[in-house]
Amino acid sequence: MSFTADVKNELTRVPPTCSHCERAVLAALLRVEGTLFFSGHGRYRIEMAMDMPKVARLAIQLLHTEYHLRTELTMRQSVLHKTPNYLITVPQQPGLESALVDLGIAGNAGLELGVASHLVEKRCCQAAYLRGVFMGSGFIANPKGDFHFEMSVESEQLATDIAQMMQARGINARVMKRRNAHLVYLKSGTSISEFLALVGAHQCALALENARVIKSVRNDVNRQVNADMANQAKAADAAMGQVEAIRKILQHKNPADITPALRDFMRLRLENPSASLKELGELADPPLSKSAVYHRVRRIEQMAEELNRAQ
Repeated sequence: MSFTADVKNELTRVPPTCSHCERAVLAALLRVEGTLFFSGHGRYRIEMAMDMPKVARLAIQLLHTEYHLRTELTMRQSVLHKTPNYLITVPQQPGLESALVDLGIAGNAGLELGVASHLVEKRCCQAAYLRGVFMGSGFIANPKGDFHFEMSVESEQLATDIAQMMQARGINARVMKRRNAHLVYLKSGTSISEFLALVGAHQCALALENARVIKSVRNDVNRQVNADMANQAKAADAAMGQVEAIRKILQHKNPADITPALRDFMRLRLENPSASLKELGELADPPLSKSAVYHRVRRIEQMAEELNRAQ
């Protein structure tokens, strides 16, 4: 099961905070998943197609309990994905038109494009509305990979209203258009975690946080390993450069003309071409300090450079 499915299943179990929260959830589900058919004055029919059985069950339950509307359920099989699909039909019946008005879908001027203010007057109802939107059209990528969150709606006004509700809670939501849909999306793992906590998916929020911690530790380890490898490669290149410089010096100078301290260091480097400067200092007798080692290395580089200029 995908992480998105886990989130939606958990959201279906979130209890309402107030008596109006369920209305907000249903309104959001109908707005993002419902198709409204009009066949004359006061004659409406609604169809909702869903692929999550628990979300479909919740929608039917809310239609029955909140507005006592009759529903019909048809289970279909997806030819492409070989998965079940649930079609909920709300046929034309008394009370449907008034329910659509109460749910902020229909108004005096026709269809409403944004979020009706009376549905989200309370903070808990705002969270419930966002919960319904995600159950209807939300997607979250597996947190083990790149963080990605989006909710798809048809109306730009609806997308803007949803984003503003999230921004009012400190969640940095953005809106973009993709083909015929408008997306409310998040890219930050922190923002996605905050949204999950806001709408009540606390177990999934915890799972996402655990994935974030693991990913952060893994990235830190990888950065450290890469830095260590880069330092080792740099040290190896420097050591080979010192070996080449020493060989060049010994080709053109009599070892007797080189000071004993520098001559001993050259011998140590030739005998230990892969040793670090710290290890060379420890191999010397007596051991050399870091500054003494660096002084000898600089002297070797200067002598090799002088020979190069003289050629």
